[in-house]
Amino acid sequence: MRLFILVAAVSMFSGLGCQAQSIESPNEQNLEALDNANTTISSGRQTAITRAVEVAAPAVVSINVISVERVQVRDPFFSDPFFEQFFGRRSREYERLVQGLGSGFVISADGYIVTNHHVIDNANEITVSFRDGSTLPAVVIGTDEATDLALLKVDSDEELRFIPFARSSAIVGEWAIALGNPFGLFDATEPTVTVGVVSARDRDFEVKDRHVYRDMIQTDASINQGNSGGPLVNAIGEVIGVNTFIFTQSGGSIGLGFAVPAAKASRIVDEIRTQGKVDRSYYTGLYGVDVDAAVARELRLEQPAGVLIEKVDPDSPAEIAGFKPWDVIVGVEGEFVANRGEFVARLYDFRPGDTVAFEAVRLGRPVVLQMQLGRYE
Repeated sequence: MRLFILVAAVSMFSGLGCQAQSIESPNEQNLEALDNANTTISSGRQTAITRAVEVAAPAVVSINVISVERVQVRDPFFSDPFFEQFFGRRSREYERLVQGLGSGFVISADGYIVTNHHVIDNANEITVSFRDGSTLPAVVIGTDEATDLALLKVDSDEELRFIPFARSSAIVGEWAIALGNPFGLFDATEPTVTVGVVSARDRDFEVKDRHVYRDMIQTDASINQGNSGGPLVNAIGEVIGVNTFIFTQSGGSIGLGFAVPAAKASRIVDEIRTQGKVDRSYYTGLYGVDVDAAVARELRLEQPAGVLIEKVDPDSPAEIAGFKPWDVIVGVEGEFVANRGEFVARLYDFRPGDTVAFEAVRLGRPVVLQMQLGRYE
């Protein structure tokens, strides 16, 4: 369409150029016609997605990390079988610098930046690259390994463009726009944009590598290495999640990406900003084990699920709440827990002093016990 308009404009204004009364030069008229045509085309190509990218992209950054990695290699002198007979296998340890890349986004004009914990873990040096090509050193304000979030800070002479966390939850089926630098392939600081939808919410995963991935947003927007820590935004440019990991068997994106939801990320970030850490030093006074089939039969439970309480500390929050040995916890705040791992993971959402409702089974009857979490001293 642009080529057609260009040809038509040149032909028309070439003819006018022969008239003695022409006020504007042909070149000026050509440029004006092209500007008008391009404006019309651009307006017609604007969508909710492009507008959201205009809002969010200026706040997206690349995170460049230098870390020291210790490596062990076999000592070449003692690798000969003859020497191994007398001295055994020996190895040498040395350090090497490793470069890592990830993404992040600015959440305040004074330079606070959100990314993933695994992006900056064990970092010796962190540099943040902005959309305009400028770079700034960053310091770690704090991290939360459980939710895989980290908060960085840069000092800038100017106020930075930032994007807010959405105040409402992501809606299944709404646009999901992932921004970041996949695989760190590009020297350009302009973020890559991929688009999908919110496929599901509240996805839970088993605790792995000390990460407790709960209530995750699932999206089919393409997320790859290097995108980690970047924002997942909605159609109005609000952050609905922090891109964190993908489920794949091939190493690349297959449309199963997961992001920490905005409500959880916002809470964690606020705690890190004000306290420097996330305080999970809660104390219950409960000791329990998984319910297996034998225990389920003995206690006449409907299914082998839950946490069997073996011991309750005296004068503990659990005893004050009314817990007793042989109680079986099957839920926390209305959320079913199938085993001890899920029980512990669910408690990660709470802090010392919070009052939590526990659903349990006692002598075959359901009970609800309210416990105010204590604090480990």
